[in-house]
Parts: sequence; C-alpha cells; structure tokens
Amino acid sequence: MIIQAEHLEQTYISGGRPLTVLRDINLAVESQGFVAVVGPSGSGKTTLLGLLAGLDRPTRGTVRIDGQDLGPLSEDERARIRAEKIGFVFQTFQLIPTLTALENVLVPVELHPDPTFGRRERADQRARELLARVGLAQRTHHYPAQLSGGEQQRVALARAFANEPRILFVDEPTGNLDTDTGRAVIDLLVTLNTEERTTLVLVTHDQELARRAHRVIHLSGGAIVSDTGSRSA
Repeated sequence: MIIQAEHLEQTYISGGRPLTVLRDINLAVESQGFVAVVGPSGSGKTTLLGLLAGLDRPTRGTVRIDGQDLGPLSEDERARIRAEKIGFVFQTFQLIPTLTALENVLVPVELHPDPTFGRRERADQRARELLARVGLAQRTHHYPAQLSGGEQQRVALARAFANEPRILFVDEPTGNLDTDTGRAVIDLLVTLNTEERTTLVLVTHDQELARRAHRVIHLSGGAIVSDTGSRSA
C-alpha cells in the first residue's frame, strides 16, 4: 500500500471548545489506485487530504507514505518526501503571481531534492507538454492575473505533475471549470493515472468524476460512512 492511515483524528479549538473534524479514519490506498473522496461540505474531506499528503499533523493516529511513517519526521523531512513523491492541487490554486504559467509549472522541478532531476532542457520540455495537455499551450508566458480561474486551475494541475509524483492529491479539480473544460480535465486525470501510473486521491462534488474513480470513499460528520468500488469505469 502506498498510503496507509490508521485511527486518524483531527481536533481544533473553536470558540474555546474542541471541534473534532475527523474521527477514527482508517484506510489504505494501493499504488496506482484512483480514489474519490466525496461528502457534504464540512464533512472533513479537505482536512483528510491535507493529512494524507503530510501538509498537516493529525491530533491522533498515523499516516504512512510508501511505508514511511510521517509522524516522527521533521518538517524538512516531510517536505523532502512531498518533493520526491507527492503532487498537490489546492482548491485555491496557490500560483505564484510574479511567475508565468511556465515558470509556475517549473517550481516543483527546481525544488526537487535530486539535482539531476531538474535538468533545464528536459524540465522545460515537460512543463510545456503538460501545459499543452491542459489546453494552455498558447498561455505559457501569461501571469496568473492574466488567466481566468479555470486556466489558473489547469496551470496548478500541470504544476502538480511536473515532478512526476507517485501520488497526486487534488482538491475539487473541476470546481471552477465549465462543463467542457471539466470533462477534459477528468480525461487528463484518468490518462495520467493509467499512463504515468500515478496514484490519485481527490476530493470532489463532481459525480461524473467520482464515477470514473476506482473507489469512492464517502465522508459524513468526519467519519467514513461508505468505502466502495465505483460502479462504472
């Protein structure tokens, strides 16, 4: 299993009182799997994604990535694992406003801990190919402020694949896209899952996207209420 979570719990203090967002989450994800996490707003989906990706630490429980327990690791060690193995697409994109679309996609390559990984010519070619695959071949030199919300989301998706991650976490990949672009992004995610053998774990309200997943995990009230294989491929 490339991702393992055991007895995960996340509690915050809100208004001076504890607020438990996730309750006793247990799950394991196989390498090259495609998992959709669904559920109502406030059910803990985005919190779970952040914990599995090592962006946050749980109040209780453990997360293992490729067999490595993230709990005892320092922030620098966790960042190294993310740089080597993980891509993440945030709902808010988090593009760097002073960099072009192409330069934003190149950021994970430049931060990769293996100095031979980011050879400029190869990295530049891959970044351009990824932008072309999300329909932005003509927008490589545009800055985020010059792009629509949907275009910014597609740049963020291309950036997440730049370091050839073994695992990609995506928060609402079609949430800001029109229907046609959303379908194109769904097709791209499925293709990258199969062709690049990338494990996908994504949060979505998009029923079409959830149906394309191999497995659907339904959260409600911070707990897993169902965990099933998708009914259609």
